[in-house]
Amino acid sequence: MSALLVTADRGHEISLGPVTPAVYRAFLASGEGEELGPGFLQCPSWAQVKDGWRAQLVGWGPERESGRLSGAALVLLRQLPGTRKYFAYLPEGPVADWADPGIDGWLRPLLRHLRAAGAFAVRIGPSPAYRRWSAARVKSATGPGRRLSDVLASQVDPLGTAVAERLRARGWQRCGGEEDGDAQPRHVFQVPLVGRGPDDLWSGLNQEWRRNVRRAEKSGVEVVVGGAADLPEFYRLLRITEERDGFRLGRSLEYYERQYAALNAEEPGRMKLYLARHRGETLAAHAMLHVGRRVWYQTGASADHRREVRPSNLLQWRMLLDAQALGADVYDMRGVPSTLDPDDRSHGLLRWKLGTGGEVVETLGEWERALDGTANHALHRAFQAYLARR
Repeated sequence: MSALLVTADRGHEISLGPVTPAVYRAFLASGEGEELGPGFLQCPSWAQVKDGWRAQLVGWGPERESGRLSGAALVLLRQLPGTRKYFAYLPEGPVADWADPGIDGWLRPLLRHLRAAGAFAVRIGPSPAYRRWSAARVKSATGPGRRLSDVLASQVDPLGTAVAERLRARGWQRCGGEEDGDAQPRHVFQVPLVGRGPDDLWSGLNQEWRRNVRRAEKSGVEVVVGGAADLPEFYRLLRITEERDGFRLGRSLEYYERQYAALNAEEPGRMKLYLARHRGETLAAHAMLHVGRRVWYQTGASADHRREVRPSNLLQWRMLLDAQALGADVYDMRGVPSTLDPDDRSHGLLRWKLGTGGEVVETLGEWERALDGTANHALHRAFQAYLARR
Protein backbone atom coordinates (compact mmCIF):
# COMPACT_ATOMS: atom_id res chain seq x y z
CA MET A 1 0.00 0.00 0.00
CA SER A 2 1.24 3.49 -0.84
CA ALA A 3 2.64 5.50 2.04
CA LEU A 4 0.13 8.19 1.13
CA LEU A 5 -2.71 5.84 2.08
CA VAL A 6 -1.41 5.20 5.60
CA THR A 7 -3.45 8.08 6.93
CA ALA A 8 -2.69 8.11 10.63
CA ASP A 9 -1.24 6.19 13.50
CA ARG A 10 -3.33 5.60 16.59
CA GLY A 11 -2.42 8.86 18.28
CA HIS A 12 -2.11 11.24 15.36
CA GLU A 13 -4.86 13.16 13.60
CA ILE A 14 -4.81 14.12 9.93
CA SER A 15 -5.97 17.66 9.22
CA LEU A 16 -9.23 18.04 7.31
CA GLY A 17 -10.72 20.96 5.48
CA PRO A 18 -12.58 22.15 2.36
CA VAL A 19 -11.14 21.31 -1.05
CA THR A 20 -12.00 22.55 -4.50
CA PRO A 21 -13.89 20.36 -6.99
CA ALA A 22 -10.76 20.25 -9.18
CA VAL A 23 -8.58 18.96 -6.34
CA TYR A 24 -11.26 16.45 -5.32
CA ARG A 25 -11.68 15.11 -8.85
CA ALA A 26 -7.91 14.83 -9.32
CA PHE A 27 -7.67 12.75 -6.15
CA LEU A 28 -10.43 10.38 -7.25
CA ALA A 29 -8.69 9.91 -10.61
CA SER A 30 -5.24 9.36 -9.08
CA GLY A 31 -3.77 5.94 -8.42
CA GLU A 32 -4.12 6.51 -4.67
CA GLY A 33 -7.75 7.54 -5.03
CA GLU A 34 -8.66 4.66 -7.34
CA GLU A 35 -7.12 2.21 -4.88
CA LEU A 36 -9.73 3.29 -2.33
CA GLY A 37 -12.53 2.30 -4.73
CA PRO A 38 -14.65 5.48 -4.79
CA GLY A 39 -18.27 5.14 -5.83
CA PHE A 40 -20.32 7.44 -8.03
CA LEU A 41 -22.24 8.74 -5.01
CA GLN A 42 -19.02 10.36 -3.76
CA CYS A 43 -18.28 12.21 -7.01
CA PRO A 44 -18.55 16.02 -6.76
CA SER A 45 -21.15 15.94 -9.54
CA TRP A 46 -23.55 13.98 -7.31
CA ALA A 47 -24.16 17.16 -5.32
CA GLN A 48 -25.88 18.60 -8.41
CA VAL A 49 -28.14 15.57 -8.67
CA LYS A 50 -29.53 15.83 -5.12
CA ASP A 51 -32.24 18.44 -4.69
CA GLY A 52 -32.82 19.94 -1.24
CA TRP A 53 -29.31 19.30 0.10
CA ARG A 54 -26.34 21.61 0.62
CA ALA A 55 -23.01 20.08 -0.31
CA GLN A 56 -19.46 20.34 0.98
CA LEU A 57 -16.29 18.78 -0.41
CA VAL A 58 -13.67 18.01 2.22
CA GLY A 59 -10.31 16.29 2.12
CA TRP A 60 -7.71 14.90 4.50
CA GLY A 61 -4.04 15.77 4.28
CA PRO A 62 -1.56 18.44 5.37
CA GLU A 63 -0.98 19.42 1.74
CA ARG A 64 -4.59 19.80 0.62
CA GLU A 65 -3.97 23.05 -1.20
CA SER A 66 -1.42 21.38 -3.48
CA GLY A 67 -3.82 18.55 -4.18
CA ARG A 68 -2.13 15.83 -2.12
CA LEU A 69 -4.95 14.08 -0.27
CA SER A 70 -5.15 10.84 1.67
CA GLY A 71 -8.97 10.77 1.66
CA ALA A 72 -11.98 12.82 0.62
CA ALA A 73 -15.71 13.09 1.19
CA LEU A 74 -18.78 14.58 -0.41
CA VAL A 75 -20.95 15.71 2.52
CA LEU A 76 -24.64 16.37 1.91
CA LEU A 77 -26.39 18.55 4.51
CA ARG A 78 -30.17 18.67 4.93
CA GLN A 79 -31.69 21.25 7.27
CA LEU A 80 -34.04 20.03 9.97
CA PRO A 81 -37.25 22.11 9.59
CA GLY A 82 -37.68 24.74 12.29
CA THR A 83 -34.03 24.64 13.33
CA ARG A 84 -30.63 25.80 12.17
CA LYS A 85 -29.32 22.28 12.44
CA TYR A 86 -28.46 19.78 9.70
CA PHE A 87 -28.41 16.07 9.12
CA ALA A 88 -25.11 15.17 7.44
CA TYR A 89 -25.03 12.33 4.93
CA LEU A 90 -22.00 10.82 3.21
CA PRO A 91 -23.54 8.37 0.69
CA GLU A 92 -21.19 5.38 0.33
CA GLY A 93 -18.47 7.51 1.84
CA PRO A 94 -16.11 8.82 2.96
CA VAL A 95 -13.48 7.77 0.42
CA ALA A 96 -10.88 6.76 2.97
CA ASP A 97 -8.50 3.96 3.92
CA TRP A 98 -10.78 1.80 6.04
CA ALA A 99 -7.92 -0.66 6.57
CA ASP A 100 -6.07 1.98 8.60
CA PRO A 101 -6.08 0.85 12.27
CA GLY A 102 -5.79 4.52 13.29
CA ILE A 103 -9.39 5.20 12.25
CA ASP A 104 -9.77 7.91 14.92
CA GLY A 105 -7.03 9.88 13.21
CA TRP A 106 -9.37 10.82 10.38
CA LEU A 107 -12.83 10.23 11.91
CA ARG A 108 -12.41 12.69 14.77
CA PRO A 109 -11.52 15.65 12.50
CA LEU A 110 -14.53 14.81 10.31
CA LEU A 111 -16.92 14.81 13.28
CA ARG A 112 -15.52 18.11 14.59
CA HIS A 113 -15.89 19.66 11.15
CA LEU A 114 -19.49 18.54 10.83
CA ARG A 115 -20.39 19.75 14.31
CA ALA A 116 -18.91 23.17 13.49
CA ALA A 117 -20.99 23.18 10.28
CA GLY A 118 -24.17 22.83 12.36
CA ALA A 119 -24.80 19.11 11.94
CA PHE A 120 -26.60 17.30 14.78
CA ALA A 121 -25.99 13.79 13.40
CA VAL A 122 -24.11 12.06 10.60
CA ARG A 123 -24.68 8.98 8.47
CA ILE A 124 -21.84 7.28 6.60
CA GLY A 125 -21.50 4.31 4.25
CA PRO A 126 -18.20 2.44 4.80
CA SER A 127 -16.91 0.78 1.65
CA PRO A 128 -15.67 -2.64 2.90
CA ALA A 129 -17.81 -5.69 2.21
CA TYR A 130 -19.14 -7.78 5.08
CA ARG A 131 -20.24 -11.13 3.60
CA ARG A 132 -20.38 -12.78 0.18
CA TRP A 133 -22.46 -15.62 -1.27
CA SER A 134 -21.65 -17.32 -4.57
CA ALA A 135 -24.41 -17.58 -7.16
CA ALA A 136 -24.39 -21.37 -6.81
CA ARG A 137 -24.83 -21.22 -3.02
CA VAL A 138 -27.68 -18.72 -3.20
CA LYS A 139 -29.46 -20.71 -5.90
CA SER A 140 -29.23 -23.96 -3.91
CA ALA A 141 -30.61 -22.26 -0.78
CA THR A 142 -33.78 -20.92 -2.44
CA GLY A 143 -36.95 -21.98 -0.66
CA PRO A 144 -40.21 -20.84 1.00
CA GLY A 145 -39.60 -18.29 3.74
CA ARG A 146 -35.84 -18.38 3.26
CA ARG A 147 -33.60 -15.31 3.49
CA LEU A 148 -29.92 -14.64 2.85
CA SER A 149 -29.31 -14.42 6.59
CA ASP A 150 -30.32 -18.10 6.82
CA VAL A 151 -27.47 -19.16 4.51
CA LEU A 152 -23.85 -19.66 5.52
CA ALA A 153 -21.78 -17.08 3.64
CA SER A 154 -19.19 -18.26 1.14
CA GLN A 155 -16.82 -15.65 2.55
CA VAL A 156 -16.77 -13.30 5.55
CA ASP A 157 -14.55 -10.28 4.96
CA PRO A 158 -12.18 -9.77 7.93
CA LEU A 159 -11.76 -6.07 7.14
CA GLY A 160 -15.51 -5.51 7.11
CA THR A 161 -15.83 -7.31 10.44
CA ALA A 162 -13.02 -5.22 11.95
CA VAL A 163 -14.50 -1.92 10.70
CA ALA A 164 -17.93 -2.81 12.11
CA GLU A 165 -16.37 -3.53 15.52
CA ARG A 166 -14.41 -0.28 15.46
CA LEU A 167 -17.50 1.77 14.60
CA ARG A 168 -19.64 0.14 17.30
CA ALA A 169 -16.92 0.81 19.88
CA ARG A 170 -17.11 4.51 18.95
CA GLY A 171 -20.87 4.84 19.35
CA TRP A 172 -21.97 4.32 15.76
CA GLN A 173 -25.17 2.35 15.14
CA ARG A 174 -25.91 0.31 12.03
CA CYS A 175 -29.03 1.69 10.39
CA GLY A 176 -31.87 -0.81 10.48
CA GLY A 177 -29.94 -3.27 12.66
CA GLU A 178 -29.38 -6.55 10.85
CA GLU A 179 -32.18 -5.91 8.35
CA ASP A 180 -32.09 -3.50 5.43
CA GLY A 181 -32.54 0.01 6.78
CA ASP A 182 -30.34 2.06 4.50
CA ALA A 183 -30.88 4.70 1.86
CA GLN A 184 -28.54 2.71 -0.42
CA PRO A 185 -28.89 -1.04 -1.08
CA ARG A 186 -27.20 -3.17 1.55
CA HIS A 187 -27.17 -6.29 -0.61
CA VAL A 188 -25.73 -5.86 -4.09
CA PHE A 189 -24.82 -8.23 -6.89
CA GLN A 190 -21.32 -8.06 -8.35
CA VAL A 191 -19.55 -9.79 -11.21
CA PRO A 192 -15.75 -9.89 -10.63
CA LEU A 193 -13.77 -8.92 -13.75
CA VAL A 194 -10.12 -9.05 -12.69
CA GLY A 195 -8.16 -11.53 -14.81
CA ARG A 196 -11.22 -12.47 -16.89
CA GLY A 197 -11.64 -12.08 -20.65
CA PRO A 198 -14.80 -12.25 -22.79
CA ASP A 199 -14.65 -16.06 -22.98
CA ASP A 200 -14.47 -16.31 -19.20
CA LEU A 201 -17.45 -13.98 -18.81
CA TRP A 202 -19.44 -15.99 -21.35
CA SER A 203 -18.73 -19.26 -19.59
CA GLY A 204 -19.77 -17.61 -16.32
CA LEU A 205 -23.31 -17.06 -17.61
CA ASN A 206 -25.72 -19.88 -16.88
CA GLN A 207 -27.35 -21.82 -19.72
CA GLU A 208 -30.53 -19.76 -19.64
CA TRP A 209 -28.60 -16.50 -20.00
CA ARG A 210 -26.47 -17.80 -22.88
CA ARG A 211 -29.58 -19.09 -24.62
CA ASN A 212 -31.35 -15.74 -24.17
CA VAL A 213 -28.37 -13.73 -25.47
CA ARG A 214 -28.22 -15.93 -28.59
CA ARG A 215 -31.99 -15.64 -29.04
CA ALA A 216 -31.80 -11.83 -28.93
CA GLU A 217 -28.98 -11.80 -31.48
CA LYS A 218 -30.79 -14.19 -33.84
CA SER A 219 -33.99 -12.17 -33.50
CA GLY A 220 -32.21 -9.05 -34.73
CA VAL A 221 -32.04 -7.10 -31.47
CA GLU A 222 -29.53 -4.28 -31.84
CA VAL A 223 -27.73 -2.66 -28.88
CA VAL A 224 -26.64 0.98 -29.22
CA VAL A 225 -25.36 3.65 -26.85
CA GLY A 226 -27.86 6.48 -26.74
CA GLY A 227 -27.65 10.04 -25.47
CA ALA A 228 -29.55 12.71 -23.57
CA ALA A 229 -32.25 12.81 -26.27
CA ASP A 230 -33.13 9.19 -25.41
CA LEU A 231 -33.81 9.86 -21.73
CA PRO A 232 -37.57 10.49 -22.21
CA GLU A 233 -37.89 7.06 -23.86
CA PHE A 234 -35.87 5.49 -21.05
CA TYR A 235 -38.17 7.14 -18.51
CA ARG A 236 -41.31 5.97 -20.33
CA LEU A 237 -40.03 2.39 -20.20
CA LEU A 238 -39.07 2.81 -16.55
CA ARG A 239 -42.64 3.75 -15.61
CA ILE A 240 -43.88 0.65 -17.46
CA THR A 241 -41.35 -1.47 -15.57
CA GLU A 242 -42.35 0.00 -12.20
CA GLU A 243 -46.01 -0.75 -12.87
CA ARG A 244 -45.28 -4.30 -14.05
CA ASP A 245 -42.86 -5.24 -11.27
CA GLY A 246 -44.62 -3.47 -8.41
CA PHE A 247 -42.06 -0.91 -7.28
CA ARG A 248 -41.74 2.87 -7.44
CA LEU A 249 -38.41 4.67 -7.42
CA GLY A 250 -40.12 8.02 -7.06
CA ARG A 251 -37.81 9.82 -9.47
CA SER A 252 -38.78 12.21 -12.22
CA LEU A 253 -37.52 12.51 -15.77
CA GLU A 254 -35.85 15.77 -14.68
CA TYR A 255 -33.86 13.80 -12.07
CA TYR A 256 -32.35 11.53 -14.72
CA GLU A 257 -31.71 14.46 -17.07
CA ARG A 258 -29.93 16.31 -14.27
CA GLN A 259 -27.91 13.21 -13.38
CA TYR A 260 -26.90 12.55 -16.98
CA ALA A 261 -25.84 16.16 -17.54
CA ALA A 262 -23.94 16.51 -14.26
CA LEU A 263 -22.01 13.22 -14.39
CA ASN A 264 -21.00 13.59 -18.03
CA ALA A 265 -20.00 17.22 -17.59
CA GLU A 266 -17.63 16.01 -14.87
CA GLU A 267 -16.22 13.25 -17.07
CA PRO A 268 -17.51 12.42 -20.57
CA GLY A 269 -18.89 8.89 -20.63
CA ARG A 270 -19.30 8.64 -16.84
CA MET A 271 -22.98 7.84 -17.42
CA LYS A 272 -24.08 5.97 -20.53
CA LEU A 273 -27.52 4.96 -21.69
CA TYR A 274 -27.69 1.61 -23.51
CA LEU A 275 -30.68 0.89 -25.75
CA ALA A 276 -31.92 -2.41 -27.15
CA ARG A 277 -33.87 -1.92 -30.39
CA HIS A 278 -35.90 -4.38 -32.41
CA ARG A 279 -37.65 -3.58 -35.68
CA GLY A 280 -37.04 0.11 -35.11
CA GLU A 281 -38.52 0.18 -31.59
CA THR A 282 -36.66 0.59 -28.31
CA LEU A 283 -37.63 -2.36 -26.11
CA ALA A 284 -35.20 -1.87 -23.22
CA ALA A 285 -32.88 0.81 -21.84
CA HIS A 286 -30.27 0.47 -19.10
CA ALA A 287 -28.02 3.09 -17.47
CA MET A 288 -24.34 2.39 -16.76
CA LEU A 289 -21.99 4.45 -14.56
CA HIS A 290 -18.17 4.38 -14.52
CA VAL A 291 -15.75 5.73 -11.90
CA GLY A 292 -12.13 4.60 -11.76
CA ARG A 293 -11.93 0.82 -11.74
CA ARG A 294 -15.62 0.28 -10.99
CA VAL A 295 -18.67 0.07 -13.25
CA TRP A 296 -22.32 -0.03 -12.15
CA TYR A 297 -25.54 -1.04 -13.82
CA GLN A 298 -27.69 1.57 -12.14
CA THR A 299 -31.23 1.36 -13.52
CA GLY A 300 -32.98 -0.81 -16.11
CA ALA A 301 -36.28 -0.52 -17.93
CA SER A 302 -38.10 -2.62 -20.52
CA ALA A 303 -41.35 -2.80 -22.45
CA ASP A 304 -44.17 -5.25 -21.74
CA HIS A 305 -44.31 -6.63 -25.26
CA ARG A 306 -41.89 -8.66 -27.38
CA ARG A 307 -40.17 -9.90 -24.23
CA GLU A 308 -39.55 -13.20 -25.97
CA VAL A 309 -36.66 -11.63 -27.95
CA ARG A 310 -34.82 -11.06 -24.64
CA PRO A 311 -33.54 -7.49 -25.14
CA SER A 312 -32.42 -7.03 -21.51
CA ASN A 313 -30.14 -10.06 -21.58
CA LEU A 314 -28.34 -8.79 -24.66
CA LEU A 315 -28.09 -5.31 -23.15
CA GLN A 316 -26.44 -6.67 -20.02
CA TRP A 317 -24.05 -8.84 -22.01
CA ARG A 318 -22.90 -5.81 -24.01
CA MET A 319 -22.53 -3.74 -20.83
CA LEU A 320 -20.57 -6.52 -19.14
CA LEU A 321 -18.18 -6.69 -22.10
CA ASP A 322 -17.79 -2.90 -22.13
CA ALA A 323 -17.05 -2.86 -18.38
CA GLN A 324 -14.34 -5.47 -18.93
CA ALA A 325 -12.90 -3.47 -21.84
CA LEU A 326 -12.75 -0.36 -19.63
CA GLY A 327 -10.44 -2.24 -17.26
CA ALA A 328 -12.95 -2.33 -14.40
CA ASP A 329 -12.29 -4.62 -11.45
CA VAL A 330 -15.96 -5.30 -10.88
CA TYR A 331 -19.31 -4.94 -12.61
CA ASP A 332 -21.78 -3.96 -9.90
CA MET A 333 -25.44 -4.70 -10.71
CA ARG A 334 -26.54 -2.82 -7.57
CA GLY A 335 -29.32 -3.88 -5.27
CA VAL A 336 -30.91 -7.30 -4.80
CA PRO A 337 -33.55 -8.35 -2.26
CA SER A 338 -32.53 -10.47 0.72
CA THR A 339 -35.45 -12.85 0.24
CA LEU A 340 -34.80 -16.31 -1.21
CA ASP A 341 -38.50 -17.19 -1.33
CA PRO A 342 -39.39 -17.94 -4.98
CA ASP A 343 -42.99 -16.87 -4.30
CA ASP A 344 -41.87 -13.40 -3.24
CA ARG A 345 -42.45 -10.95 -6.08
CA SER A 346 -39.03 -9.34 -5.65
CA HIS A 347 -37.16 -12.65 -5.88
CA GLY A 348 -37.32 -12.55 -9.68
CA LEU A 349 -34.77 -9.72 -9.75
CA LEU A 350 -32.29 -11.76 -7.72
CA ARG A 351 -32.86 -14.85 -9.87
CA TRP A 352 -32.20 -12.83 -13.04
CA LYS A 353 -28.93 -11.40 -11.74
CA LEU A 354 -27.77 -14.79 -10.44
CA GLY A 355 -27.65 -15.95 -14.05
CA THR A 356 -24.57 -13.81 -14.69
CA GLY A 357 -22.56 -16.06 -12.36
CA GLY A 358 -21.47 -13.31 -9.97
CA GLU A 359 -21.97 -13.12 -6.23
CA VAL A 360 -24.26 -11.48 -3.69
CA VAL A 361 -22.32 -9.04 -1.52
CA GLU A 362 -23.58 -7.70 1.78
CA THR A 363 -21.99 -4.34 2.37
CA LEU A 364 -21.43 -2.93 5.83
CA GLY A 365 -24.50 -0.82 5.25
CA GLU A 366 -24.98 2.68 6.61
CA TRP A 367 -24.02 3.82 10.10
CA GLU A 368 -25.25 6.78 12.14
CA ARG A 369 -24.38 8.66 15.28
CA ALA A 370 -25.28 11.91 16.97
CA LEU A 371 -22.58 14.52 17.29
CA ASP A 372 -21.39 15.62 20.73
CA GLY A 373 -23.79 17.68 22.82
CA THR A 374 -27.05 17.04 24.68
CA ALA A 375 -29.10 19.04 22.17
CA ASN A 376 -27.66 17.10 19.24
CA HIS A 377 -28.53 13.77 20.87
CA ALA A 378 -32.09 14.97 21.52
CA LEU A 379 -32.48 16.15 17.92
CA HIS A 380 -31.13 12.82 16.66
CA ARG A 381 -33.65 10.85 18.74
CA ALA A 382 -36.47 13.05 17.42
CA PHE A 383 -35.19 12.62 13.87
CA GLN A 384 -35.07 8.82 14.23
CA ALA A 385 -38.61 8.78 15.59
CA TYR A 386 -39.76 10.88 12.64
CA LEU A 387 -38.16 8.46 10.17
CA ALA A 388 -39.75 5.48 11.96
CA ARG A 389 -43.21 6.99 11.48
CA ARG A 390 -42.80 7.60 7.74
